[in-house]
Amino acid sequence: MEVNQYLEMFIEESKDHLQACSEHLLELEKNPDDLAIVGEIFRSAHTLKGMSATMGFEDLADLTHKMENVLDAIRNEKIHVSPEILDVVFESVDHLEEMVMDIANGGDGKRDVSSTVAQLKRIELGEEAIPEVVGTTETPATAVASMLEYDGFEQTVISQSAEQGFNAFEISVKLREDCLLKAARVFMVFEILEKDGDVIKSSPSVEKLEDEQFDQQFYVAFVTKESAEDMQKKIMKVSEVEEVIVSTIEQKQYSEKEQANQEVVATATVEAEAKSATTAPVKNTAAPEPEKAATPAKADKSHAPVGNKTIRVNIERLDILMNLFEELVIDRGRLQSIATEVNHGELNETVERMSRVMGDLQTIILTMRMVPVETVFNRFPKMIRQLSRDLNKKINLEIIGAETELDRTVIDEIGDPLVHLIRNSVDHGIENPTARLAKGKPEEGTVVLRAYHSGNYVFIEIEDDGAGINREKVLAKAISKGIVTQEQSYTMSDKQINELILASGFSTADVISDVSGRGVGLDVVKTTIESLGGNISIESTQDVGSVFSIQLPLTLSIISVMLVEIEKEIYAIPLSSIIETSIIRSSEIMNAHNQKVIDFRGKVVPLVFLEEIFEVPRKELQDDEFHSVVIVRKGEKLAGLVVDSFIGQQEIVLKSLGNYLTNIFAISGATILGNGKVALIVDCNALIK
Repeated sequence: MEVNQYLEMFIEESKDHLQACSEHLLELEKNPDDLAIVGEIFRSAHTLKGMSATMGFEDLADLTHKMENVLDAIRNEKIHVSPEILDVVFESVDHLEEMVMDIANGGDGKRDVSSTVAQLKRIELGEEAIPEVVGTTETPATAVASMLEYDGFEQTVISQSAEQGFNAFEISVKLREDCLLKAARVFMVFEILEKDGDVIKSSPSVEKLEDEQFDQQFYVAFVTKESAEDMQKKIMKVSEVEEVIVSTIEQKQYSEKEQANQEVVATATVEAEAKSATTAPVKNTAAPEPEKAATPAKADKSHAPVGNKTIRVNIERLDILMNLFEELVIDRGRLQSIATEVNHGELNETVERMSRVMGDLQTIILTMRMVPVETVFNRFPKMIRQLSRDLNKKINLEIIGAETELDRTVIDEIGDPLVHLIRNSVDHGIENPTARLAKGKPEEGTVVLRAYHSGNYVFIEIEDDGAGINREKVLAKAISKGIVTQEQSYTMSDKQINELILASGFSTADVISDVSGRGVGLDVVKTTIESLGGNISIESTQDVGSVFSIQLPLTLSIISVMLVEIEKEIYAIPLSSIIETSIIRSSEIMNAHNQKVIDFRGKVVPLVFLEEIFEVPRKELQDDEFHSVVIVRKGEKLAGLVVDSFIGQQEIVLKSLGNYLTNIFAISGATILGNGKVALIVDCNALIK
């Protein structure tokens, strides 16, 4: 089967199932006796196993199978949930996530997980070890039942075999420790089985058995007319076979699993096809059975929920759609410009209607690209769990507003900065339990991750009830690093001092650790957020806690701007940065420290003459009495951009300057105007110091 066409779907669905596993494991840790949660985890693991086997990722399927065995033992109450068991299952999920990421990056998904597999086996067998007595038909079915799982197809084969007078057995074969040719012994066992019946499945798979990728033991599901005692004696005749356990497969053994399998019948059917191919060292005497097995699968599908109206769309296709729409936006601007010049009634009416339709279309396209921040937030509960153990702290994570939506391009970039900020809050903010009790605080610290919409922005806040920012320590470090002078420190507000921790190379960590950045400061976070057109602010009270607030635009591609003119050149200033526009007299301009400034509503605001910044050539010198000024903001800082005139507000498409024009000072991109000319977009953040 050609699987490459399904690879992208496999990766996305695998991530979904692993995320579901992580979330349910965290719930299970809080409610260890809730077997319904175990069932949910088991179903996700079972589906992932089937998908992995179908796609040919045997290492992934094998590890999932081992984890599934432990989960099955828990839900059947053979094993009781403990923190030690959950640690191993969490570790397994971590490995599975890394394997899926490797596959997504073009790898083969292989990873050395032998220690985790060994732990899973110990957990599985520690509560109920396989008996050492050589078995007969009276050997308890549960002795090896947990080592094999049956999908709907295999269950049908077993049931129909019983109806036709066949015996269904599970056979556990253990080779001697000093066996040198394990593959040869496996072949000899299968040769005996082939003569007397049919192999339904094996664990590990036939390919792994042939490659000797197993310990000393393997398991086979087998249908035959022979008795269990005869089969046991025949297999024991093979050299270097130390132990053979034969147990009867009864309907009750897999009836509990059948319900779970029905819920993932589509995956189980595909998995069965893969397994029927991998378990083929024997000829199938019950040839008609696969045809019959298809009937229940079809019947089950009739009970599947109908009306599912969602489909997965490749993000690249949405990017292409967005690019095409951006071209339409440019042409709309040109049409509006032409219609204004021609002033034809029907043309104006048509352009107006087209503008309304394109506005609706723009809303739909932007909505299609919106993704809940939950896709980023859902990685943090597991991370907090691990950090609290590493740091010996008790931490409760609260997530609020996970349904808040952001553009996919912003979502892709915001993950790492949030990880850094949360690690910083946990490491530097939340105190250890002893210190918290001494301050009269509850032993358990709280980190709140909050997201909400406000206008055309999304705000994400990380709030903790920890130690807050130590003002004296931050100032002392900033002065020693030369970030501020002693004189400047006397006039700085608490907010300005707090934001010193965002300066490049700033770190108050006494010991550099892996938890909050290996000594790398929060300047990396600030740079990333500002590159997305956002900003970050900090509020903190010592011994009460801190709030890191991130402001992000909803989308990065279509923005509203104020068009301004300098000589004959047109520039676009993003509305998100503008506070207001103003006309000032030349006499109102003052000088302070070799900088021209104005008094704007009681604040001293520096002026930036764009004609000087962009070196706009003048045909003749202007000595105007009045100046047009755009007041812009970066955080708490203001600046006045001096231009010749205001043109008006417009919605434009943000285009990059390409690979040849990188790092142009104070220019973040360009756009094509309605008249076909190019306007440069001003980066206000670069102009405000």
